[in-house]
Amino acid sequence: MKQFIAFIKKEFYHILRDKRTMLILIGMPVVQIILFGFAISTEVRNVQTAVLINSANTDIQRIVDQLDASEYFNVKYVVHSPTEIEDLFAKNKIELAVAFADDLNRQRFDSEQIQIIADATDPNLAVTRGAYANGVLSKALAAMGQSLSAGKIIVSSKLLYNPQMKSAYNFVPGVMGLILMLICAMMTSISIVREKETGTMEILLVSPMNPLAVILSKAVPYFVLSVVNLTTILLLSVYVLDVPIAGSLFSLLAVSLLFIFVSLALGLLISCITHTQVAALLASAMVLMIPTIILSGIIFPIESMPAILQWISCAIPARWYVSLVRQLMIEGVPLSYVWKEVCVLLFMAVILIGITSKIFKNRLE
Repeated sequence: MKQFIAFIKKEFYHILRDKRTMLILIGMPVVQIILFGFAISTEVRNVQTAVLINSANTDIQRIVDQLDASEYFNVKYVVHSPTEIEDLFAKNKIELAVAFADDLNRQRFDSEQIQIIADATDPNLAVTRGAYANGVLSKALAAMGQSLSAGKIIVSSKLLYNPQMKSAYNFVPGVMGLILMLICAMMTSISIVREKETGTMEILLVSPMNPLAVILSKAVPYFVLSVVNLTTILLLSVYVLDVPIAGSLFSLLAVSLLFIFVSLALGLLISCITHTQVAALLASAMVLMIPTIILSGIIFPIESMPAILQWISCAIPARWYVSLVRQLMIEGVPLSYVWKEVCVLLFMAVILIGITSKIFKNRLE
């Protein structure tokens, strides 16, 4: 046990003496979580909007005021004919228009009382802007006691787990998986290779410790630092990005620690099969980053992918962790609901550590 602790201390000294490593371990997660949380956003804000009104109806004016008061829309133009709407769109002065009937209690616009018109040069943005406008208008009409069940455009809708449609709710779980995977794998991938390049591998090889103990001693310091990273990410998510932890904090921490261990094991495996630190960093950064971003469900829904890519994504640890975080942190489900994902990560941890201990040799090649 003393030898194991001595190996852990040695690895800590290696890490703490390298300022660049400490900057990557501590500084990069903070920068990434803030960058992804604030800079990358799917929300719509300050949409330049025009409204078409043909009468001085007080109810319509109240709805327009609420639309303008929302943070999503900026009502810049009030027009009185469809031609003016077309002209504003042609001049790229507006991105969305709302046309009101003369009387909300009468059917106009081909049985539509309110018509939402969006610039569809970007279809995704057009759909999103229309959905936001629909939500604001529905809320305003509900406050007035209006019923538009017969209309075509305004429909009743309900958003679960994220009624404000905040993009941080979607990005935080994905960024957590991406940061922990890359940081843990990249840092541990150079741990064994560094011993080979600096010529200190002999110390490890002549020690009476078995390969598994040596490997675990390499992982412990990075595990501790990764826990610090996890704590930082969660604090920033809750207190800076306003993403609540709806489920059990203990369950979230438990599965996060399991994922950290899987990531460390993957990094150690890369460290065993590579021969230089540069090769190890390239393997961990390039081989892990692209599959993690594309095939983990962070950006693209896995269900929309071809079957073969869905099968390949099953081998990406971040896929299962992102799913866990979304369910535990955002949806607030109990741990018993996510037993499949937990079992997959446990299986990956055992397999990766087993393969790494097999590959690690007790002699210099």
